[in-house]
Amino acid sequence: MTVPIVVLGAGPAGLGAALRLAERPGFSVTVLEKARSVGGNAGGFELDGIPVDFGSHRLHPACRPDILADIQRMLGGDLLLRPRHGRIRLRGRWIHFPLKPADLLLQLHPSFGMGVVSDALRKPFLRPAGDDETFATVLEAGLGRTICRDFYFPYARKIWGVAPATLDPVQAKRRVSAGSLGKMVRKVLNAVPGMRSEHTGKFFYPRRGFGQISNAYHQACVEQGVDIRFESRITGIEVCHGRARAVALEDGTKLPAGVVLSTIPLPVLVQLMGPAVPSGVLASTRALEYRSMILVYLVLETERFTEFDAHYFPGEDVAITRLSEPKNYSLHEQPTLTVLCAELPCSKDSPWWSASDEELSALVQRDLATSGLPVRVPVRRVAVRRLAQAYPIYTRNYREHFDAIDDWVGRVENVLTFGRQGLFAHDNTHHTLAMAYAAAECLADDGTLDRARWGEHRREFESHVVED
Repeated sequence: MTVPIVVLGAGPAGLGAALRLAERPGFSVTVLEKARSVGGNAGGFELDGIPVDFGSHRLHPACRPDILADIQRMLGGDLLLRPRHGRIRLRGRWIHFPLKPADLLLQLHPSFGMGVVSDALRKPFLRPAGDDETFATVLEAGLGRTICRDFYFPYARKIWGVAPATLDPVQAKRRVSAGSLGKMVRKVLNAVPGMRSEHTGKFFYPRRGFGQISNAYHQACVEQGVDIRFESRITGIEVCHGRARAVALEDGTKLPAGVVLSTIPLPVLVQLMGPAVPSGVLASTRALEYRSMILVYLVLETERFTEFDAHYFPGEDVAITRLSEPKNYSLHEQPTLTVLCAELPCSKDSPWWSASDEELSALVQRDLATSGLPVRVPVRRVAVRRLAQAYPIYTRNYREHFDAIDDWVGRVENVLTFGRQGLFAHDNTHHTLAMAYAAAECLADDGTLDRARWGEHRREFESHVVED
C-alpha cells in the first residue's frame, strides 16, 4: 500500500524531506508551492544575466557532513569554497568581518577598543541579571556595554523594529553566535594563521547563486518521481478525529493525505485547519509577529562596486542593515555589470513597504553615500522584492503563544511542521535541511510518525545558533 505524502512548501526544507522520502519505496510524494519556482526565501533569480539571491545567503561549513555530501554530489564543481570578505561600519570606520586581529588594531576606533577593555575588566564585578532576562541583559552581560550599544542594540532595533529590552533572551542565545567576550576573542584568534581550521573564515556558495541548491534538490525530486505543483493555493486542511485527511486547493482539487509535512509559516498552517482548531490556539497564531524585509537591487554599469562580498550597517543613521554584491560570492563573469542587494527591514504598515522602486533606490543610494560608499556609476535598473515574513520576532511573550500552537499541532497525528517558517525559528539553510532529513527519518514505512524520536530532534534543534 502506498502512503500519500503531501509536503507544503518547496523551499530547502520541503524539498529535502520530499527527496529523502521519495528515495524510499512505499511513498507517493506531492509538493505544493504557491510561487512559480522553488527555494522560498533561499531561492534566487537573474538580473541582466547575473544570478542574485533574496538577500545575503551562504552555506556554512557547519553543515552536517551527510547533507553537505549530498549537495556536493548534486552540484559537483559548481559548489565553490569561498573566503569571507565583508566589513562592518563602527563609529564611522570599516572593520573587516570576520574579525581579524591586525585589522582590529589598525582600524578600530580607539575609544571603542578602550570601552571593550573597560567592559572586560568590570565584568567580574557585575551582578547577574537574575530571572528577568531579556535579549538586552543577556548580551550586555556577555559582551559588555560598548559592543552592545554600538553594534548589537542598534542593529536589533533595525532588524526587528523593537527595543532590545522587549525581546526574549532566546533571541540572543539563538541569533548571536559570539555571545560573550571569550567567544568573540576565540573567533578573532581563529583567524590567526596556524590556529585556524581548513574552513575558518570560508563558506560554500553555488556558482549560479544560492538558489542553485534548491534547484538541485528540485531536479533530484523530479528524477525520483515527486509531483511538484507550482502556483498551488491551499484553501484548507481537513482534520477529523485528530488526523489530517486531505489538503484542499483553490482549483477544487482535494489531495488525500496519509501524512502532511509542512514548512509554511506555522500560523498559516494552523489557520488552514479551520473548525478543528480551538479558539485560543487561533488567537495565538495572530499573536506571533514577523518582521518583513524589502530587498532593493541596483544594477550598476561597472564590473565591480567594491571587493567585499557584504557590508553591515548597525548604525541608525542609515536605514539598510546589509549590502551584498552577488558577483563577489559566485565569481560570476560579467565584465560590464554588477548588482547590489540592499536589505531594508520594516513592517508592512511602514511607508517604505508601499514606496516606489525609484523612492527605494534613492533611499539606498543616500544611505550608501552617508556610509562613504557613494554610487558614482550609472544605475541601469532597479528591482525590488518584498518578503512579508522574513524574520520571526521573539517578543517577551512569544513563547506562550508558540507553545500553545506547537502543542496543538503535535496532537494532530499525521502532521509535522519544521523548517525556519514551520518552527518559527532563526535558522540557516543547513539547519533547515537537517530538520528535513530528521523529519524523513521519523516516518516509518507505513507512514506512522515516531513522535518520541522527533522530540529528540526537536531538542537538538533548540541548540541551533544562527551563523552570520
